[in-house]
Amino acid sequence: MQRRPSLNSLRLFLQVAQNRSFSETSRNANLSQPALSRTIRLLEEELGTRLFDRNSRNVSLTAAGEAMLPIVERLTADFDHAFSELALTFSGARGRVVIGALPSVAASTLPAAIASFLKSHPQVEIVVRDHLSGALYQQMQERQIDLAIATPPEEGEFTFEPFMDDPMVLVAPAGQQFDGAGPVGWSVFVDQPFIAMAPRSSVRNLTDVAMHKAGITARPLFECTQLATVGAMIEAGLGITALPRSTIDMIQSPNLITRPLGKPVITRAIGIAYLTDRTLPPAAEAFFRHFLGEARGGSGG
Repeated sequence: MQRRPSLNSLRLFLQVAQNRSFSETSRNANLSQPALSRTIRLLEEELGTRLFDRNSRNVSLTAAGEAMLPIVERLTADFDHAFSELALTFSGARGRVVIGALPSVAASTLPAAIASFLKSHPQVEIVVRDHLSGALYQQMQERQIDLAIATPPEEGEFTFEPFMDDPMVLVAPAGQQFDGAGPVGWSVFVDQPFIAMAPRSSVRNLTDVAMHKAGITARPLFECTQLATVGAMIEAGLGITALPRSTIDMIQSPNLITRPLGKPVITRAIGIAYLTDRTLPPAAEAFFRHFLGEARGGSGG
């Protein structure tokens, strides 16, 4: 065998073998009969054997043709199946998406968006990793995650699409002077024990900025890394705190109340991000579009 036959010539061989007719095959393949005969002749020359016995009335497979037929059937079927599978991947209907998300988003907006996405993309595997924003952007740089649902990045190598403004609110024990509906000024932290999030966390940065703008200083009585710890300390009457509104569901308790914080009003943006210079896998691109539509259409802030 001088060289490997082309897939096109093998498909034409298969059609002639199934139809037992050159004229019918040429019509079905939209090919002139001389061109079809030439293709089969060249295929026979490449293989070094005759594949068909033919006369003016009949076309039949030779012994070599009979041996070759099941092999070509399997080859073309495997080829078509492989590209059908690839088509699912290329369209985003199949694949794997690794999503990094802030814990507050992973516990609120994200689950419903994943559930609705999987209804239309049941063959996509979704992996969720919840971390703080800094860790998420680091993981994205290292290609460990495809998408990050987080606060805005500090550097410009990411594309960030915001979908929600997340205002800071006061969190305090119920049944005290904070019961009510109106906004409270940041000066409340001057006279009350302040339970803060850990230094260098995004929430702590927000409270530090707010207090600087309000011209006040509040020394934290406790500094916590977990929202559950903050909530338990407030519920025990040890102090009060300021948190983004989206995090409240993670510490929700009938013994806690929230109030808007003003003077100044501080909000953080929440969005979905990806590496600007990376082409997203098709399934990740599909989830990106789906999530933004769900979050912008269904998020109240």
